[in-house]
Amino acid sequence: MGLSFEPAGMLLEVIASSVEDAVAAERGGAHRIELVRALDREGLTPPLELVRAVLDAVRIPVRVMLREGAGFRVTGTAETEALEHTARALATLPIDGLVLGWIDEAAQADLSLTARILRSMAPHKATFHRAFDATPDPLRTLDRLKRHEQIDRVLTSGGSGSLAERIARLEQYQRQAGPHITILIGGGIDPPTYHRLRPSSTLREAHVGRAARVPPTTEGTVIASRVAAFFDEQPRF
Repeated sequence: MGLSFEPAGMLLEVIASSVEDAVAAERGGAHRIELVRALDREGLTPPLELVRAVLDAVRIPVRVMLREGAGFRVTGTAETEALEHTARALATLPIDGLVLGWIDEAAQADLSLTARILRSMAPHKATFHRAFDATPDPLRTLDRLKRHEQIDRVLTSGGSGSLAERIARLEQYQRQAGPHITILIGGGIDPPTYHRLRPSSTLREAHVGRAARVPPTTEGTVIASRVAAFFDEQPRF
């Protein structure tokens, strides 16, 4: 069963797509899991049976992806109703929250759909995932997302540019989003990058996918030692 807590230092969230992934992530020191299926499609909703099995296998918090198809747009009424149905089912489980996000035809955050799904999963919290990075005005998007009390995380890479430029932008996002929303940093995070982020007094959470896997691809498996490498004083890879 997931437990909510705040670790000292920078929180590390690891993507898992199986019980074995989740157990290895916890063993390696991960603070939270994002549970998905079809990682090669950027993560889709996992089966309820897998969610239950992971909750039974680990004690760290588990957030669950809610996404029916590739891309960040919903195809119609049937998909919306399926999302609502799944959100209601997941809300009955002791998860830490859901991971979701959609954009409309103008590439703006689809807050009408988001609000509808949030009502289905109340009172659980939610991470608005990297659909955020597809919006044209991130600071305005953050202001709009702040209207929804259930959204407490936004996953973002910080956009393009050098790591220093991304960190500066991410810190700006966090100042805009806080105190209600925490910026969760994703997109190519490896141990050296994680160590570059740790001194920030503003950024507190990072999200890791391929760098925790062997091989480091969507087909790889989470390995505890790869997760543990993020906490080494001298990153090994």
